[in-house]
Amino acid sequence: MNVEAVIKTKTAIPLPQRTIIHLTLVTNKITEELGNALKPYGVSLQQFNVLRILRGQQGKPAHMSTLNERMVRKMSNTTRLVDKLLLKGYVDRVVCESNRRKVEINITNKGMDALREMDKAVTASEADLLAELTEDQMKALNLLLDKF
Repeated sequence: MNVEAVIKTKTAIPLPQRTIIHLTLVTNKITEELGNALKPYGVSLQQFNVLRILRGQQGKPAHMSTLNERMVRKMSNTTRLVDKLLLKGYVDRVVCESNRRKVEINITNKGMDALREMDKAVTASEADLLAELTEDQMKALNLLLDKF
């Protein structure tokens, strides 16, 4: 991806700014492609992330704080994401009777089935996005990104 071509400038961009712009453009492309892969399932990338977190709980319920901590993209509207997944039947929510602020969320069988299908679409999209990189290049890129 040529940054200057994408933002339509003939002026050389200083390296620090070019680096940040480049990372932003790549992030936007990844988000768009993965969002398109999930569109047929009627879920957002954030909802998909919640489902993966719940699957990772291996049958144990998660609290809202657990979801917030483990989200790839930190956001304040996790409750709204869970509400949308509830409407789809992908999760269930149990409110503790003795402490109404304590809410436990589980992925349902329907949610697990849907997630398995979504995984296939996302894996294919990820493969397309990374098709130009070798395994060694991905390792090197990850080492550089770890410095952030």
